[in-house]
Amino acid sequence: MANEIGESADVVANIVRSRPTTRDIAQRIGIGSAPLCVVCGRGSSGHAGLFLRYLVETRLRLPVSASAPSVITAFRKPLMLRDALFIVISQSGRSPDLVAATRSARASGARTVAIVNTTSSPVADEAEFVVPIEAGEEHSVAATKTVIGSMAAGAGLVAELAQDRALGSALDRLPERLHRALALDWSEIADDLVKASAVFVAARGLALGSAREIALKLSEILRLPSIGLSAAELQHGPRAALSSRTPVVMMRLMDETAATVDALAEELREQKVALHLCGGPHGSLPWLVQDDPATDPIAMLVPAYRMIEEAACARGFDPDRPPGLSKITETF
Repeated sequence: MANEIGESADVVANIVRSRPTTRDIAQRIGIGSAPLCVVCGRGSSGHAGLFLRYLVETRLRLPVSASAPSVITAFRKPLMLRDALFIVISQSGRSPDLVAATRSARASGARTVAIVNTTSSPVADEAEFVVPIEAGEEHSVAATKTVIGSMAAGAGLVAELAQDRALGSALDRLPERLHRALALDWSEIADDLVKASAVFVAARGLALGSAREIALKLSEILRLPSIGLSAAELQHGPRAALSSRTPVVMMRLMDETAATVDALAEELREQKVALHLCGGPHGSLPWLVQDDPATDPIAMLVPAYRMIEEAACARGFDPDRPPGLSKITETF
């Protein structure tokens, strides 16, 4: 896992170099008449899809729905997706439910795009267009470099569909920022995890996918109950569950969500909750100079992944082989 985290910058650099191919796909998709976008993925790929949802809705102004593959595989009800943009995200490209959902979407007339690490895979075969992650083989069960690659590849596609030069420039800067993020030490979180009964990871907007991804890794690798949720939701029911034994990890971006995240952070500190905040003038976690809010959530994964991997080793856990899990999960 540690080695694969370290390879993330090179993975994104390769994606950036593949921009002409992505631009060609974007031109062939013809986004102008699409009524909506549907994003399909499970686990970490689903978190990359949540990140992509906010990018599509804010940059392309298309409504986005998260696909429920069981509607196809269990209920056997094909959806009416004519002219919709359907994006499936998968590392292996082999899960039967994602294959079936992609096949059904294409048959219904959707423009289907597969963001995959394994381009010679059933999901890629079913899609009309393929955006490769090209991260190479990932040995750890817990995905890291492929998650970062999925998010960067999705952002690259949106940048071309929207003809967004600022986003393209931010992606150009991302490999170097990922490399620099490797030096950030978030071990102060690990100290609080020792006595934690549960962990909350919160963010808003473009960082919400990363929050859910970090929560998944805390559960998967450290075997600690964790929930990733919107900082807005943390002002409602879940707030009642916070205590001195439930640390909160929060990510703050320099965008329209900043003020509300700052306000919540202040409230939590007054409540004596163990808060670990990344970003902004009151952040407690080491961070880089803030950059584009569309790429910072990707870079924030690097120090979080490193902290989790190191904490697992300190506890005697194998971060590469969580119990009861396999690298390729086939769901129906």
